[in-house]
Amino acid sequence: MDANEPRDQRAGGWSQFGDTPPSAGGFPRRDTVIMGPPPPPPPARAKPGFSARQKALAGLALAAMAIGGGAVGATVATAFQEPQVVTASNPSPTFKQASNPLSVPDVAAKVQPSVVMIKGATGEGSGVVLSEDGLILTNNHVVVGAGQGGGGMTVKFNDGRTAKASVVGTDPATDLAVIRAEDVSGLTAATLGDSDALKVGDSVLALGSPLGLSGSVTMGIVSALDRTLTVGGEQQQAPPGWGQGGGAGEVTTIGGAIQTDAAINPGNSGGALVNAGGQLVGINTAIATGGGGNGNIGVGFAIPINTAKQVSDQLISSGKVSHAFLGVSVTDATGDVAGALVREVTPASPADKAGLKQGDLITRVDGKAVEGGDTVVGQVRGFKPGQQVQITYMRDGEESSVAVTLQEKK
Repeated sequence: MDANEPRDQRAGGWSQFGDTPPSAGGFPRRDTVIMGPPPPPPPARAKPGFSARQKALAGLALAAMAIGGGAVGATVATAFQEPQVVTASNPSPTFKQASNPLSVPDVAAKVQPSVVMIKGATGEGSGVVLSEDGLILTNNHVVVGAGQGGGGMTVKFNDGRTAKASVVGTDPATDLAVIRAEDVSGLTAATLGDSDALKVGDSVLALGSPLGLSGSVTMGIVSALDRTLTVGGEQQQAPPGWGQGGGAGEVTTIGGAIQTDAAINPGNSGGALVNAGGQLVGINTAIATGGGGNGNIGVGFAIPINTAKQVSDQLISSGKVSHAFLGVSVTDATGDVAGALVREVTPASPADKAGLKQGDLITRVDGKAVEGGDTVVGQVRGFKPGQQVQITYMRDGEESSVAVTLQEKK
């Protein structure tokens, strides 16, 4: 497998994937723990001799502890639901961010004007507004699907307006695209966040048009980071009543993906994944499915916004994207050792200049563990030409590390 091209995949069990489920890409696999609601706090014991003023002060102190996160279980139980009774020990919930205590409705109301539905003759998806004059970020496979059938694309905004749209540029390698809504102004551009700052367990909202239902909002957490996944190659984005007319996207491997349990379904692709402050941290792009179905089972994936911004900036400025080139062909390692086995090194490539050889086992790229060949492909695509990365590998039973300066892929 060329480290700059994805391997062939056949559909089966993964919506917008191939046969292979996403690999950890540097994070150990963890089983999902089902958390039940925390036990109710024991009733307060009455203490004789306290004045009314002392009782009031004690109640305020307990409220301050709950708001400050002193009771973790209480935060988990109440952070995502409106309480029936608001008391000092049961404070109004926030979509958790201490410096920006927005509720879930606050975040949804802030972001919804920046999320659009993209419709075509045979498919549809979602997109995120980048500029007030109509630049919109979405998935490449959404544009491919919406563009099939000979018709043009139409964008539907949160306020009900519609506009024709044209393609600014696409990048199949990262499954991203930028389109422009025509003859519009005064749109609400999304506020971009920092996907590198995300942590497992962070609260997120997914916004888009699942199954043709525009303006939908779902809620969850970041359940894993730095996943490597293969997307495309299947029928995509068919809304209710449209049969199986979605577009067959190009197969590609994406590294560094965000995994979330926020419900994502066909039609959510290209939509927004936002953090507790309403900042865009990812572009929803794929879901895992089970039992022969194609709906949400609590495992969805988004392209990090830091990657999406890098790609969209190039598409807007030149209509094309430059990608980093390492210069090795790799395959999955066999046996008990995880990694990517180097099958071939391209002469005069960055890998060749750095001294990598056929038979080397790449175990880490820039400090992140390599699970297999796809991990190397995805990670290399996340770097820029000219960037220096550290490659850790095994040769003849000994571990070595070398700095490689990546070149632009020609």
